[in-house]
Amino acid sequence: MRALPLLLLGLAIASAPALAQMKLQTKPAAGGGPETRYFTAIDGLMDGNADVVLKETRQGKTVTAAVLDVCYPADKSSDRKDRFVANLTVNGQTLSGSTQSVADKQPVTIKLNRKQTGDSFEFRGQITIEQTVTEVASTDNSDLSEKEFQDNQATEDGITPQPKDFTDVSPESIGVRVKLDAAADFLKSLKGEAVEIGTSSLSVTCDAMRSGEQTINLTVDPEHAGALLAKVKAAPGVTAAGWTSGVVEMDRTIRFAAADWRDGDKINKDKLATAVSGVLAKALVAKPASATWNANTGKLKLVLKRPSAVYPALGLTQNYEVTALVSPDKPGSSDKLMLWVSSPTVSTSDDSAGAKLNLSDDSSSDEEGSEAKDDNGAIDALLKEFKGQRWDADKSVWR
Repeated sequence: MRALPLLLLGLAIASAPALAQMKLQTKPAAGGGPETRYFTAIDGLMDGNADVVLKETRQGKTVTAAVLDVCYPADKSSDRKDRFVANLTVNGQTLSGSTQSVADKQPVTIKLNRKQTGDSFEFRGQITIEQTVTEVASTDNSDLSEKEFQDNQATEDGITPQPKDFTDVSPESIGVRVKLDAAADFLKSLKGEAVEIGTSSLSVTCDAMRSGEQTINLTVDPEHAGALLAKVKAAPGVTAAGWTSGVVEMDRTIRFAAADWRDGDKINKDKLATAVSGVLAKALVAKPASATWNANTGKLKLVLKRPSAVYPALGLTQNYEVTALVSPDKPGSSDKLMLWVSSPTVSTSDDSAGAKLNLSDDSSSDEEGSEAKDDNGAIDALLKEFKGQRWDADKSVWR
């Protein structure tokens, strides 16, 4: 028998300020017809680690029907979720019912006593999943109207099928929305493809379990993004696919004419890597050490080195690692390219001959850190070298 993890009903849907606002909006509308009300933040139930929706149908103050929808951690060792949906029998102020969990097929029984005091609701009772019993003792709960509930359910995965350019979405980042029952086959179809899958997007969230669709995040070389999108859009179960947010930050991006940096319809990556590395070497007063293109993501990793001033007698080396990405400035054909360059990541090593010091970088140090505080105007230097433009966020134009 598997011990039930910390679960149920203290929904992380709403923040405390939002809940406070909800409490001001809980009075049902006047009228004689049936009304639907929702609870999405029942406090104190099963340690607050689950996502809960309790839907009630009321005639006046009398509950005539109720449905309890609970999504919760399936085990303590992973992010895997399970879920149950139970139609509850209403007997006065008692709500009871039984069902089976969706993923693990565990039997579930519910018995809750409901008490209303003004606009506040109290729930007490038990929820049993398999052999594990959880005591329910939840007070001071607020409900929502149908409109308030639907407004809170709106989710945005940021997928843009046909962006006008890459100023709001990132050229290497692809989002694919696929039906849950087709997701496994879709992911298997990507084996052998030059693409990286975001592992965090493999977890099936509570929103995905309720909607029946999961969004998979992919990273691909921008030159191959169009072909990949055409393939995934044709895959069974895919309901949406397009570009989404990624690594590109517009304040570290330049745009420039493509003609001098292409061989036919392909970007001349060797020429571009040499140019970028040369500009960074001057800005950082360092020597280029390596330039590597990632075949899956199209990202360029540059390493530059210079003598470290942290302890001159030791002859240590300061390493600068920079990631860059080049792509057309919009989907499809374009006579402009855009180049994004990350802030340098700095580390120190002993590159001397013979026995070496083993060093660990301390991010609290003034000299070392995970990210350089100043790249000595590298973006402006690249702008000059490539005769490019910078993005004006205030006016939403290239200048």
